[in-house]
Amino acid sequence: MLHIVFYTKENCSICVDAEALLSIFRHEYPYELEVRDIYTKDEWLEEYQLSIPVVEINGKQLNCEEINYDSLKQFLIEESRKEIG
Repeated sequence: MLHIVFYTKENCSICVDAEALLSIFRHEYPYELEVRDIYTKDEWLEEYQLSIPVVEINGKQLNCEEINYDSLKQFLIEESRKEIG
């Protein structure tokens, strides 16, 4: 099962949209979601404040400019293959 780290913050509409996109793929690519609010750690705030939401799997990341249906699906496919094989 994939472990996804999702960097987000409260009152972020694009974060809500990205999380909804992730949920579309949950059945096909099962994952465990770890949600990290960037305001709970200074390092996260410094690193991600201009790029949230960020989806991270196995150390690879997609940021707000890269997250869409197609890119997220491809990312999940690639990372799922690594988990299996």
